[in-house]
Amino acid sequence: MKSFPKPLSAKEETDILNLCKQGNKEARDILIERNLRLVAHIVKKYNTAEKDIDDLISIGTIGLIKAIDTFDSDKGIRLATYASRCIDNALLHIGGN
Repeated sequence: MKSFPKPLSAKEETDILNLCKQGNKEARDILIERNLRLVAHIVKKYNTAEKDIDDLISIGTIGLIKAIDTFDSDKGIRLATYASRCIDNALLHIGGN
């Protein structure tokens, strides 16, 4: 299994979020890619024999994308904190628990 890229530092995250807010698609893709480790971590608590891990990761990634698209850095929290809730909500919405 391929390992995930390292998470962004706080400064890198801020810089890339600013580019993303300006409509930069590459910045958005970087945010998605660099936060996939978070999705995999959260998915572990929903993984059971009846559920396909790839499906859970796909649904969690949809939650991550929603988080990136709706994140407001002016609230004073890190993207990972906000994204965790969005990922959880996406998984719960489909009956992940």
